[in-house]
Amino acid sequence: MSSVLFEPFDLAGHRLNNRIIMAPMTRARARGDVPDEMGALYYRQRASAGLIISEGSPISREGQGYLFNPGIFGPDQIAGWQKATNAVHERGGRIFCQTWHVGRVSHTSVQLNGGAPISASAKQGGMAFGWNENGQPDMLDASTPRAATTDECHRLVREFGEAAVNARNAGFDGVEVHGANGYLFEQFINEGLNDRTDDYGGSRENRCRLLLEAIDESIKRIGAHRVGVRLTPYGTLFDMPHYDDVEGTYLYLADELSKRNMAYVHIMDQGAQGQDTLPRDFLRQFRQRYTGTLLFAGNLDKAEAERLIDESVIDLAVFGRPFTSNPDFVERLYNDWPLTDFDPDTFYGGDARGYVDWPTYPEEQERKARFAEN
Repeated sequence: MSSVLFEPFDLAGHRLNNRIIMAPMTRARARGDVPDEMGALYYRQRASAGLIISEGSPISREGQGYLFNPGIFGPDQIAGWQKATNAVHERGGRIFCQTWHVGRVSHTSVQLNGGAPISASAKQGGMAFGWNENGQPDMLDASTPRAATTDECHRLVREFGEAAVNARNAGFDGVEVHGANGYLFEQFINEGLNDRTDDYGGSRENRCRLLLEAIDESIKRIGAHRVGVRLTPYGTLFDMPHYDDVEGTYLYLADELSKRNMAYVHIMDQGAQGQDTLPRDFLRQFRQRYTGTLLFAGNLDKAEAERLIDESVIDLAVFGRPFTSNPDFVERLYNDWPLTDFDPDTFYGGDARGYVDWPTYPEEQERKARFAEN
């Protein structure tokens, strides 16, 4: 029986070969924070996905919270990313760049001149991947941030627009503004964290203002059909507090984002990361309010992905960790071939091992056959 997952899909004028999306996943392999040939190979291997969303790519040095992340703000980074986008396009795939500012989830050792990270407030929280006191890469408590000034908020908006242009110059088909997982925009959206008294704090309209302005600036620079956004309603990652207005806030965003006719909204459930699970009832509420293309990532398997699409709850299904160890993940789902277990020990940092050395299913079978002959 045919599966809806393998049907082509028109994503705001971008033809996707199927409805299976590769999630953005930090891999921390870019030495000097510049994309390289190994990264290009990693994306090439996985280009049978209908759409690849790149690992988070910081829009500035200030926006970085982890070592070895490929940025999108320097000419060498733009040139490096061109290797990856060309590799994906050569295999007939599509790729969006996730534009990213971590806000407070950073460390002074990563920041220019050892400065404090900026955020909606001066409240500390989260973990960063920086240099420890011995000069070695290490997971560290995020440094105490400072609250961004109103003028700095305006600057951040401009920088997201510039990053969108840089992404297009690097060959990306579009950008996904990272509004999820406890990073900059969620720090503003969350009323338990945002204690501002300017136009970027207080009401849900003000708390969502920075995200919407960054999206609008990206749209102005590269077009609505090339801009998506990722959100994590009910997100608690990196010490994000619960707050009473979470449902109202994200349904307000659903209404506002519907007006913008953008490429998509991407909702993520953090339950697979040991955080609170996104209520599926809320996903359906969001679907009723948001009129555009909806992506969903939530530890999906093939059956649930098919069901959610068949029931018109979502349009495209996003898979993350299985792609790390199954470069031919799409082919494995299509043929019902078994999946190779992923290896969390090789998710972040390191070399080719656990990154570009995973075999496809036919390669696995060929290796087993050769071993049996010997």
